[in-house]
Amino acid sequence: MSDPTASPMTTTELDFALAAYTEDGVWTVTPLVLRGEPDLSALVSALRRYPGDSGVVGMISVDEDFFVLLRVIGGRARLLMSDVTAATEWPLAKQVVDELDIPLADDDDEQVPAGDLAIVADLGMSAMDLGALIDDVDLYPEEMLEEIAEALGFGHQFHEAIEAIG
Repeated sequence: MSDPTASPMTTTELDFALAAYTEDGVWTVTPLVLRGEPDLSALVSALRRYPGDSGVVGMISVDEDFFVLLRVIGGRARLLMSDVTAATEWPLAKQVVDELDIPLADDDDEQVPAGDLAIVADLGMSAMDLGALIDDVDLYPEEMLEEIAEALGFGHQFHEAIEAIG
């Protein structure tokens, strides 16, 4: 039985969470093992465990609704979320909005990305290309992340990691 006083936010249904990193120019993509409700600090901590010549990229897809792209380089985490309006419904998205220090969107606001569109520009996908990809309302988050993986050069490893999860 549900608690009528509970927050309207639902439990996060994670489609997948992956870490991608390069060592000696070779990409490795591996599922992130998370316990319980995923939160931003747990994701950043999980990503910090991985090596990487240019940091580690975290790809998190939530309930076929939105994605979070995280990049941890040294002690710094960069963030991009595909849909700012997801923060009204999903705890993880709200944490991203809070971390970015931007106002909470209304449900009827336009679905726009929030965060650093240049998050992977030095790896092979420009801010303009990433923005155009996120603007494609016909794509699911997994399809967007797949295109990002292809553009960065680890599409094959991305597919293998997704198949290993499913």
